[in-house]
Amino acid sequence: MTGFRVREHRVEVPVDRGDPQRFGSVEVFAREVVDPERDGEDLPLLLFLQGGPGGMGPRPTPGGGWWATALRTHRVVLLDQRGTGRSSRIEGADVAAFDDPARAADYLACFRADAIVEDAEHLRRTVYGGRRWTTLGQSYGGFLTLTYLSRYPEALEACWITGGLPPVGATAEDVYAATYPRQAARNRALHRAFPTDVELLGHLADRVAAGGVVLPTGDALTVERLQTLGMSLGMSTGVDDLHWLLDTALDRHGEPAPGFLAQVAARTGFDTNPLYLVLQEVIYHSGEREPGWAAAAEHARHPAFAATARPLLLTGEAVYPWMFDQVAALRPFAAAAHELAARTDWPALYDVDRLAANEVPVAAVQYLDDPYVDVDLARATAAGLGNAQVWLTNEYLHDGLRVAGDTILPRLADLTSGRWTVTSG
Repeated sequence: MTGFRVREHRVEVPVDRGDPQRFGSVEVFAREVVDPERDGEDLPLLLFLQGGPGGMGPRPTPGGGWWATALRTHRVVLLDQRGTGRSSRIEGADVAAFDDPARAADYLACFRADAIVEDAEHLRRTVYGGRRWTTLGQSYGGFLTLTYLSRYPEALEACWITGGLPPVGATAEDVYAATYPRQAARNRALHRAFPTDVELLGHLADRVAAGGVVLPTGDALTVERLQTLGMSLGMSTGVDDLHWLLDTALDRHGEPAPGFLAQVAARTGFDTNPLYLVLQEVIYHSGEREPGWAAAAEHARHPAFAATARPLLLTGEAVYPWMFDQVAALRPFAAAAHELAARTDWPALYDVDRLAANEVPVAAVQYLDDPYVDVDLARATAAGLGNAQVWLTNEYLHDGLRVAGDTILPRLADLTSGRWTVTSG
């Protein structure tokens, strides 16, 4: 295959389906990609459900990996989740325009998995004539998949999930209790591979703690923000990536180098995806819950992760309330984010009875060392999901689909077709 053909689709949907007049409507955008040599064929549909929250669909670029594999057999649909990319992207100014934080929180609560699935269904029915499709859910896309299975299993031919079986029945507190030890293990992997980075990180932390280190955005760099560089440790190339970032962290005077600070600002600023932090804990809330910031509470139980501790440990995929004070792109969301954290009652995202009785073939790969999605919580979900097979592996981390999609995707297809069966897990 050389290149691909692209079509663009737009549909208008209400922000709040329960009260369509309340917040008006948003436009939802999807991009359809097909091998040009097969464009005239009646190919099956593959809906890609992007990770996130707050993640727009990937932009198609030539090359190998899962793209080339999927386009051999399917017409691929890339959905920009509502509030992202070209689907009426939410900016800080949009939320700051609300004069009532509670109303702004109500608005943001309309951008969870339940609404995204409704958008996908509207797209399937109006653009694709109600044809069934297979879904490929990466990370948070797996959460969306199980919400889809809970609501519209009749729409789905098969479901493939990569690193994203959600913790059905677990709380955000349960998630962070499980993933903090896994993030500590990823820090140990960094220290084993590059022991000199331990001292360097400590030096950087001490210098930042002394004050006066300012990012190009104007934000003051704090040790807590420096620690969030550890998010990359959940990726297959993350240890090496972080090491080479640190390789030029200091200038010839031993001060944080301008180039390093520019990269820190870009990696920890969330200018391109603020909803990723705003909704990070909200994606777990289902039914009644205790109010509060789950990751922050768990963080306090791990003194080894304190900003004053040495060696300095780097944190993982988590949101903390200080971010809405320290990060420029997140400040407009601060009041609404605190409102969301204080809420104690949320609509259910999953129908556990329907999931248990599920007949749609589901194949998932879960990564044993993934600090983003805990494998034990994922296995518990799989145990309550009908017609599901889970392939467990330590070959990849959270970005397995990106680095080895040409291997992973055919295996998931073989699992749902019956050509391959896992013997355990």
